[in-house]
Amino acid sequence: MIETVLGSLASGLPKLLGHFVAAAAIYAAGMAAYLRLTPYHELALVRAGNVAAAITLAGAIVGLAIPIAMTLATSVNVADILVWGAASSVLQAAAFGVASLALRDLPAAVERGDVASACIVAATQLAVGIVNAGAMAG
Repeated sequence: MIETVLGSLASGLPKLLGHFVAAAAIYAAGMAAYLRLTPYHELALVRAGNVAAAITLAGAIVGLAIPIAMTLATSVNVADILVWGAASSVLQAAAFGVASLALRDLPAAVERGDVASACIVAATQLAVGIVNAGAMAG
């Protein structure tokens, strides 16, 4: 019994670690790109107590994690995770762009702490992440 469990662990653990590292890497790259693309400095605003910036950043964090989690469930190898994770990152950046177009003064709104605008951005990011994950599931 224990030999079976240890054998399963020995054969599955390297795959788990490889997939986790790939997903974490593409997630970190996607978040870094998002933070560079936003016209305001979300982390600095969050550190200063700006709730609107925290809401938009939270939307990005979760909105990107959802489709990357789906890549783990549907991919057959590390390359799959990296390709579909990168595609997810691009779609999340596009979601921010669409929200920015809809709310023309979005950067200023977030910087002044406009929670209503931040909620729309976060909801858009989450919606795109959920739809993106569903599309990956086929």
